[in-house]
Amino acid sequence: MSTFKTAESPFKSDSTPSNMCGVTLMNNQVGAVVAEVMATKDGVTVTPLPSMIRVDAVNRMDFVYDELSEALGEDEGYFDSAEFEENMSTHYGRMIHLDDRTIMFANPEDAADYIGFDLTAH
Repeated sequence: MSTFKTAESPFKSDSTPSNMCGVTLMNNQVGAVVAEVMATKDGVTVTPLPSMIRVDAVNRMDFVYDELSEALGEDEGYFDSAEFEENMSTHYGRMIHLDDRTIMFANPEDAADYIGFDLTAH
């Protein structure tokens, strides 16, 4: 009598933190410029796809609005959280919108100061 063993699935559950965060941008003029700027940042990987652009980072990435406005050839203040949301279709990680930037954090604990979350156990 033979015994069969099922191969381990490559899609098995894994709860190990990835320490990654990211966004998916529309593959349009604005999304392409945002991706181009973000590609110059340490720890950021940009993956252009036919209908979208993936922007992934290790630990944290900052989308600085004035830097993006300048790269788009617009005046200071053009690019803001509304413009960011308009060109982003999805994200993973904790997203924090500030007046001058959007910050993506891989780990929610790293965003605690921004969202008023107390990490102290009670």
